[in-house]
Amino acid sequence: MRIIFMGYHNIGHICLEVLGELCRQYGDEIVAVVTHADDPDENQWFASVRDLAFSQYYPVYQPADPNEPGFVEVLRRLQPDFLFSCYYRQMLKKPLLDLPRAGALNLHGSLLPRYRGRCPVNWVLIHGETETGITLHYMEEKPDCGDIVAQQRVPITLEDTALTLFDKMTVAAAALMRDTYPRLRAGTAPRLPQDHAQASYFSGRRPEDGRIDWGQSAHQIHNLVRAVTHPYPGAFTTYQGHKLFIWQGKPVEASLPPASQPGTVISNRPDAGLLIATGQGGFLIQQGQFVGEPESSGIELAKLGVRPGQRLGEA
Repeated sequence: MRIIFMGYHNIGHICLEVLGELCRQYGDEIVAVVTHADDPDENQWFASVRDLAFSQYYPVYQPADPNEPGFVEVLRRLQPDFLFSCYYRQMLKKPLLDLPRAGALNLHGSLLPRYRGRCPVNWVLIHGETETGITLHYMEEKPDCGDIVAQQRVPITLEDTALTLFDKMTVAAAALMRDTYPRLRAGTAPRLPQDHAQASYFSGRRPEDGRIDWGQSAHQIHNLVRAVTHPYPGAFTTYQGHKLFIWQGKPVEASLPPASQPGTVISNRPDAGLLIATGQGGFLIQQGQFVGEPESSGIELAKLGVRPGQRLGEA
C-alpha cells in the first residue's frame, strides 16, 4: 500500500508515528507527508509533524494550497492507495480526494455526527459534555459528513482542561489508528453512513470569544475557563478598564448577598482566592493575570487592589 499522509499538531504526530510502524510491519510505504509551515504568531506547544517526517526520511511537502492543480498532479503521480488526513487544517477538494485508489480518510476530534467543524475539543468543554471521542471517516467535500469507519470514546471529567482532554484524545487516536489500519488495508473495515439528522456544527474560535459573561451560571463560566486556558488564549474579563485573564477557577457552594449583581467581588478568601457573583452561584478565581503582569493566584490578585464590592466586566 502507498500512503499520502496529511497532518499537523499532536494528533497528526502520533498518527504518523503509528502509521509508520504499521507500514514497516506490513511492507507498505508512506510516499508523502503533507503538513503546514508553522505560524510564527501561534503558540507552538504541540509536536512537529514535519520534524518527525524528516527523522524518518519521508518526502515532506508544505504547500500554501494543497488543492492547487500543480500540487494535485504531483500527488497523483505518487499513485496512492490511501490518503489520511489527521488534524490537517485545510479543506481538501474533490480532485485531491479522488486520488487514492482505496479512499481518503479524515480523523476528526469528536464523536460524529456531533461537533462537526472546528475546535471540537474546546466546544465540548464549553458545553459541559461528559464524553467525546475520535472518529475516522471517509472524506467528502462537505466537511465531516462522510461514512464512519471507526470511533474511540473518551470520557471527560470536571477537572479536564482543553490540554488534558487533548492529551486523552491523542492516546485515543493512536489506539484507533493501530486497530483500524490493518482492517482498512484488508478491505474488512466497516463503512457506516452518518445520521445527518443528529449532526451539530461549530465554527472556529477567536481570542475575543473568551470574554466572560458574568450573567451566565458559575458552571458555564467554569466550562469556558477550562476550555480556553493554557495553552489556549484564555478566558478574560475587565477590571477598571484593565484586561484580566482568568486561567483557573471553579464553581463553589456559597451564600451570596441578596441581589448581588453578576461580576461583583463577594469576598477575598485567604485560603483560596476571589469569590465572584455570577448569574447563578459563585465562581472562585484561583489563577488570573492582568495584561503586562505575571500570572497570580486569586489571593495575590486581591493584593493588586481587587476588593469586595467591586465589579468585574464593567465597561
